[in-house]
Amino acid sequence: MSREPLARLGRVWNTFRRYKSLKYIVVVLLGVLLVGFLDENSVWNHFNNRRQIGELREEIARQRARYEADRRQIRLLDTDPKTIEKIARERYFMKAEDEDIFVLSDDKRKSQPTENGPTE
Repeated sequence: MSREPLARLGRVWNTFRRYKSLKYIVVVLLGVLLVGFLDENSVWNHFNNRRQIGELREEIARQRARYEADRRQIRLLDTDPKTIEKIARERYFMKAEDEDIFVLSDDKRKSQPTENGPTE
């Protein structure tokens, strides 16, 4: 039984010796596998890096747009006192002394039963 793997190895060796171009083909295939998939600078990693670069460029574009919007708002806050009042009313529900504010919501809340029974 121990001679069987050695016999196979001998047959493979004889095949390589008989077909001289076969060893070049095997070396080229191993080289392509090494460069294409296994190396840290492989083609596979190159494609993954290009995909990540695309995602990062999209993120940069989103952040630039957000930065410009914030910058415009800061410019408005510095120049227009009505803008400060508008933001205070919309975001923080602030009001003047003689005003009442009613907050309307479109949220549909499920009626939850209380201790006395269901509410409607």
